[in-house]
Amino acid sequence: MTGVTLWAYLTKRYLLTLAQVLFGILVVVFLVDFTEYARRAGGIEGYTTLSGMYFSAMRLPFITMLVWPMVTLFAAMAALYSLNRRSELVIARASGLSAWQFLAPLCVASLVVGGLSVAILNPISAYCIEQVKVLEATFRGYGTPSSDAPDRPWLSQTTDEGVTIIGAGQTANRGMLLGDAVFLRFDNEGNLVARYDARSATLSEGAWILNNVRKTSTDSQAEQVPTVSIKSELRPEYVEERFADHLTIPVYELPRKIAVANALGIPAYRFAMHFHSLIALPALMMAMTLVAATVTLRYSRMGQLTSMILGGILAGFLLYVALIVSTAFGNVGFIAPAVAAWVPVVLALFFGVTFLLYTEDG
Repeated sequence: MTGVTLWAYLTKRYLLTLAQVLFGILVVVFLVDFTEYARRAGGIEGYTTLSGMYFSAMRLPFITMLVWPMVTLFAAMAALYSLNRRSELVIARASGLSAWQFLAPLCVASLVVGGLSVAILNPISAYCIEQVKVLEATFRGYGTPSSDAPDRPWLSQTTDEGVTIIGAGQTANRGMLLGDAVFLRFDNEGNLVARYDARSATLSEGAWILNNVRKTSTDSQAEQVPTVSIKSELRPEYVEERFADHLTIPVYELPRKIAVANALGIPAYRFAMHFHSLIALPALMMAMTLVAATVTLRYSRMGQLTSMILGGILAGFLLYVALIVSTAFGNVGFIAPAVAAWVPVVLALFFGVTFLLYTEDG
């Protein structure tokens, strides 16, 4: 009964701290994101404060998934520091409990929160990001067409009319809706026929439908056209795999998307990396809890709050850098996505377990 009571007490304290840290970070992120979005979009016709707040609010689920590891680290540090400050961990140690016994509730709570986030919050995040992209693809195009940014996605299609190179500033509806779209049409001899800059483009059956188009001919004469239809034989599955953002696909659909991309001969590294990163998230959150324990337990013996905070920040920063580097390698296929997603997590777990074994069990 004592073990159950202690387990419930520690879990409650940790989850409450986790919620407080997450709330504080999200409030700051919302204010910063809203301010930055208002700065960039404030001059666009139709922009309002409510629309800016809506855009920022819809991004919060995605931001939550992004900051979970750091939230876990700081929440575990805060919870263990609070227990140390009240001498509750000292009493637990005096009663014969080891560090593993009072860390187990925190680790299990992190694992469960991570699993629920992947199972429930990730689909919500994917839906919200998709809605934001749909709105941006139609809303942001009110300005003049942007230049040919090197990071915009491109694809080509071939029909009996020639070759068309397609680029998009924004994509939505799994690639079926393009915002700030550019269509470069070539004839069968490879000569440029015309360039179309469209506010939005939608793939319908057998054609791309361009809206609010600026057509530029080879003689550099530009004219504004309300709607243009460009023939297309592209399969929706192919367009989706090329233009779809992996962040808009829920974890349950990612395995099928990866299989479809491989069947079409399209590299699916981004989808695979995103999938394995989500699967590894619960273990990563548990690893962050152990990392927090390494610096917090050292504080309980040395009595130095500053070293605890700096140690936690340094450990979190190093792990974050490792995750960024491994994710970059996994996205381009330099490292297998499964390996890129799990190696930093396993290393963090080994570090936390090794340190605790050395300090607590001699």
